[in-house]
Amino acid sequence: MQTVTDKVAREPLWTRDFVLISLANLFIFLGFQMLMPVIPVYATALGGSEAWAGVVAGSFTLSVVLMRPVADNLLDKQGRRGVYLIGLLIFLLCTVAYHWVPSILTLLALRFLHGFGWGTSSTASNTIASDIIPKSRMGEGMGYFGLTGTLAMAVAPALGLELMSGYGFNTVFTAATVFVVLAVLVALPINYLKPKSNSRGGKTAIIEKGALTPGIIMLFVTITYGSIVTFLALYAAHRQVENIGLFFTVYALSLLVCRPIFGRLADSKGYASAVLPGLLAVFAAMLILFFAHSLFAFLVAGFIYGIGFGGTQPALQAMAVRNIDPSRRGAANATFFLGFDIGIGIGSIVWGLIAEAMGYQYIYLFALIPTLIAFVLFLNAYRQVSCQKTS
Repeated sequence: MQTVTDKVAREPLWTRDFVLISLANLFIFLGFQMLMPVIPVYATALGGSEAWAGVVAGSFTLSVVLMRPVADNLLDKQGRRGVYLIGLLIFLLCTVAYHWVPSILTLLALRFLHGFGWGTSSTASNTIASDIIPKSRMGEGMGYFGLTGTLAMAVAPALGLELMSGYGFNTVFTAATVFVVLAVLVALPINYLKPKSNSRGGKTAIIEKGALTPGIIMLFVTITYGSIVTFLALYAAHRQVENIGLFFTVYALSLLVCRPIFGRLADSKGYASAVLPGLLAVFAAMLILFFAHSLFAFLVAGFIYGIGFGGTQPALQAMAVRNIDPSRRGAANATFFLGFDIGIGIGSIVWGLIAEAMGYQYIYLFALIPTLIAFVLFLNAYRQVSCQKTS
């Protein structure tokens, strides 16, 4: 009798196309992550205030959120190849254009346009990866695929800041451009799935219902992530903790280790074996940050938060796409990442209000609440699926 383990062992994961889409994702994330810490500094160098720098950052997130449902519809109706390459091309042209930005308003408009390229290319790459990965290894495959973004996160922000301080903004933009060009070159020879025509005709739903629950759970997880990417450096400075950049390195290394482990667990033992420990780790990391007064405590929190994100994100993404028809995978990925992006946006706004009213420390106390909500939502979804199987 065939076992699940035997089936997993026979289905190849590291195919030519999986390697190519993973490399393309690595290169585009390197370009993306290099710019993340540099653009706010660039905004102030152009004469913008800190508030303007925040608006510039927010415009990017807004356009990403707007673009994802459009991208998913195009992916499922027009096919993967053209949509992905157009998204990469927009991303490339915007990256090149940063060399010649004359004003803060021009930067705002360019950053908004750049978000369309990122929203399109990132939605497409995840859809293409889910096409290529065998269904029985979806959790493991998405875990490995997600490592490309984690590797970029471990290297690119520090590289971007180092190039900026040593050689100036244009050197950063040139280096990011090189990475995006490499992404385009690697993406060209991929064998892309051609989805079947939608037999229902007419308009198709923007939101994929099968991916909605994982997307909502991920939204509450990434609300906590908003507290990390937006306010951790300010919180560390308030605590007089130096070298806080090490937090992101430790976090990324933890993700590198944990993603494939939890991916295999999700495939062999079920999604609960990855998501529940992951949510517990997120809860623990937020609690440690609330009490943190030293670099060591921050680094411990970073390591544990990496475990949490490594357990939740790939497993929930696999849940979102595993049983979805190929013609709706674009919608499923877009639905999932809408939750991802909206969570970060909501978190950044809410945590800013809490920080202003109560101080940075209390961000991480209140961040326990969305973690608990995610826990309850997952348990409810898991119970419903279990009841359906037994009925």
